[in-house]
Amino acid sequence: MAHLDDPTTQQANLRYIRTAMDEPLLEREHELELARRWKEDKDEKALHEMVRSYTRLVVAIAAKFKNYGLPMGDLIQEGNIGLMEAAARFEPELGNRFSTYATWWIKAQIQDYVLRNWSIVRTGTTASQKSLFFNLRRLRAQIEGQAARDYLDNDAVSQIAKELGVREKEVLEMESRMNGGDQSLNSPIGFEGSNEWQDMLSDDETPTPEDVVIGMRDSATRSQWLNEALVELSPRERTIIEERRMTEGVVTLEDLGKQLGISKERVRQLEQRAMSKIKASIMVKVKDAGLDKIALFSDN
Repeated sequence: MAHLDDPTTQQANLRYIRTAMDEPLLEREHELELARRWKEDKDEKALHEMVRSYTRLVVAIAAKFKNYGLPMGDLIQEGNIGLMEAAARFEPELGNRFSTYATWWIKAQIQDYVLRNWSIVRTGTTASQKSLFFNLRRLRAQIEGQAARDYLDNDAVSQIAKELGVREKEVLEMESRMNGGDQSLNSPIGFEGSNEWQDMLSDDETPTPEDVVIGMRDSATRSQWLNEALVELSPRERTIIEERRMTEGVVTLEDLGKQLGISKERVRQLEQRAMSKIKASIMVKVKDAGLDKIALFSDN
């Protein structure tokens, strides 16, 4: 069911879109300068200038999801949340354009919003389910052409499953979800049934005792590996990592430089070197343990 904005909201959205499209584009060097000022010095003016310049990117991506029946203003708002997340995580020293990095975060945030609000039933939770949700209609239209049907035949199901790298069963389940309406969990089962549909639901959200124990063990292992890696750092490197990566209030490079009696550029170099040492140390332990990957720090 479509959710339409009222006329007043539509006018406000149009004004916002026009303002976004009038924002000047950033040159590469100026963009990186703004990103560094925000990342290192928490310069909010630099953040605002960088974000304003890329609201047009949010509008362009949000427009691609307007056919899902959700208000354009809400899609733009979610895209702006993704843009802010990208700004918080962007690493200017890698030399990438912010627009390239931000596109993924904006799109991911909007997709999650669509999945949460398109139906009261949670539609997609895995990467394959999300891919199915956002590509099923397009692939179905390509396969069927002018001969639109109310259902997918076996050949179409097989072709879509192969195209998206999922099982045919998943294609059929998603097709059923997208074509079916939402039903109340309080509806009775059968015409004269005393039980309701909600009585048949299983609790998949609460972790089992086994999951809790495994999580505690893995967390303890990660902490041990991290502590062992920190011991291998020099005192100055360890101070930088603790202040920059392991506290709630991140200390700026400039403040650390004053504290340690070195330039902020030298602090940055030492931080990068220390992170490389930590990752190398932990990856050895990960490999020995037969694991694929492990999270070291938050990217914030």
